[in-house]
Amino acid sequence: MATSRFIKDTGLTARMTLTMFLLGALFVGLVVVVIGFVGRSAAPVVAIIAIGIAFWQWWSSDKVAMRAMRAREVTPEEAPELHGMIDRLCALADMPKPRVGIADMSLPNAFATGRSPDRAVVCVTTGILQTLDAEELEAVLAHELSHVAHRDVLVMTVASSAGIAAGLLMRFAQFGGMGRSRNNSALPAVLVALVASLVVYAVSFLLLRLLSRYRELSADRAGAYLTLKPAALASALQKISGEAAAIPQRDLRSASAASALCIVPALSGGVSGLMATHPPLQQRLEQLARIQAELSRPTG
Repeated sequence: MATSRFIKDTGLTARMTLTMFLLGALFVGLVVVVIGFVGRSAAPVVAIIAIGIAFWQWWSSDKVAMRAMRAREVTPEEAPELHGMIDRLCALADMPKPRVGIADMSLPNAFATGRSPDRAVVCVTTGILQTLDAEELEAVLAHELSHVAHRDVLVMTVASSAGIAAGLLMRFAQFGGMGRSRNNSALPAVLVALVASLVVYAVSFLLLRLLSRYRELSADRAGAYLTLKPAALASALQKISGEAAAIPQRDLRSASAASALCIVPALSGGVSGLMATHPPLQQRLEQLARIQAELSRPTG
């Protein structure tokens, strides 16, 4: 975890480590299965494809998320108040300042992305700038900066490549198996590759959602303790959720590609439990209320 004044979260660190280990093991297992059916001669090609997918996800994560949200990077001259707020929070947290972006969307939301703290981007929508007051916006930005400091954005980005790679490698194995035989003897190889790919995708899907829900709670805690204003973040979450509920579904879908990175999911659709990318709003508000009570408790 990056060094900063955000509170440390050993639970988040342990979950990120476990997620990366399990997904790495699954990914290696999938590559071995694919090589077993396409032949050892194709091993270098399979390895290059696997490494290439992970590298591309890592290298271009900020560009992909920004493009999905139709966001652009802004200078201090273009958004002086937003830059000033992030400058103050970064100084308070003792962390490098990320790049700053704005997405031209009526949906009020914010997200952080990037392969490292030096390449990170904290982005807000025009909708959130119009919806929240200064104190609430500061609380949201502290939440997003904690994602950067904790490096969970990087872990989410790299880990998500396992599911994508599973699909591509399955196709590769299918064509490789078809190339080895023109009769039904290739069918078992294709089925095994398909099952292995589906297992990797399903496990990565569940692991990422478990990590995603915990990291949102961790960012809520870290941001609240940094600003010492958990009530402001609670108010912001309620406003964002309320505004999102009033926006037509077709407008919400435009932000669905980066929904897992946003402070509030763009499309909830009533999804809960293992399928949800974010914890329930009530759970987040209860946690912030406990922090507010702790901070309000007289000392000495």
